[in-house]
Amino acid sequence: MAASLRCFLRSGKNAVSALGRREFHRSSPAAVQMTVRDALNQAMDEELERDERVFLLGEEVAQYDGAYKVSRGLWKKYGDKRIIDTPITEMGFAGIAVGAAMAGLRPICEFMTFNFSMQAIDQVINSAAKTYYMSAGLQPVPIVFRGPNGASAGVAAQHSQCFAAWYGHCPGLKVVSPWNSEDAKGLLKSAIRDDNPVVFLENELMYGVPFEMSEESQSKDFTIPIGKAKIERQGSHVTLVSHSRYVSHCLDAAVVLSKEGIECEVVNLRTIRPLDVETIEASVMKTNHLVTVEGGWPQFGVGAEICARVMEGPAFNYLDSPVTRVTGVDIPMPYAKILEDNSLPQIKDIILSVKKTLNV
Repeated sequence: MAASLRCFLRSGKNAVSALGRREFHRSSPAAVQMTVRDALNQAMDEELERDERVFLLGEEVAQYDGAYKVSRGLWKKYGDKRIIDTPITEMGFAGIAVGAAMAGLRPICEFMTFNFSMQAIDQVINSAAKTYYMSAGLQPVPIVFRGPNGASAGVAAQHSQCFAAWYGHCPGLKVVSPWNSEDAKGLLKSAIRDDNPVVFLENELMYGVPFEMSEESQSKDFTIPIGKAKIERQGSHVTLVSHSRYVSHCLDAAVVLSKEGIECEVVNLRTIRPLDVETIEASVMKTNHLVTVEGGWPQFGVGAEICARVMEGPAFNYLDSPVTRVTGVDIPMPYAKILEDNSLPQIKDIILSVKKTLNV
């Protein structure tokens, strides 16, 4: 009995010492995921906390937490003076916001959708965009106009327009179009801190999409400079340039094409105005082919501007084939789902355009 007890204790001691020597597999900590909606909310929360001049106004932004819940919790935290519900009058509350910016505050003016910004386009263009120039630099207008832009789902002709080219056409404005959560947070914080009027074009269909957030992007000091594009995927055969939701389409198309031996470089514009032509040119000089992808109409669009800038610059001599544009169809948006799907760029359209450009 004593011998068996000694044997048991010895084996236990050996097991413990072996356990001490064993190296456990340490997995890297799980990346933090955040939806685009929460990233926008966090950006506004941090800037409201950082600068008492910042306030948010728009339809249903306060007590209802925002039509798309982007401002959830902000009214309870900051109260009626900082988070302001307005009547349904874009011309009126956009004018109030522009006046407040001229008086030294930093308003965030939310349009429930950018389609409604047409009601206030005189305030955005004539009052906000031109005042700094017309005052010879004496009167800045630090304001952010933000809200969902472009086609959603089943909202037909009057609620599906992309305003990237509309506002990108106007000097005096900065126009930002984020794709993922990191873009949304970093660019919105930069827009709020900017002394110029910034049109911040979100996408309703991206609000609920979660993305991984880097450790750096979780800092309250994290910003992304306006006017700088980002290469989301390296490639050597063709450059895909896009913004907002269609960056996802380009990345999906790139995965399909890579199985056929075609490596796409995907450029996420992030900013429409000022346009980061240098990043596009550098990529085209590497791949010798260019396809632009956007959800807006083709005539005088973002893709058309990119084509012109590439043709006018040094990258033109590196092109081995004409630039191809993938855009929305040149019609008002239909209501029927099958017609809507055929009016917007799909992944298959990008794949076909790439093959056409490469002549494969």
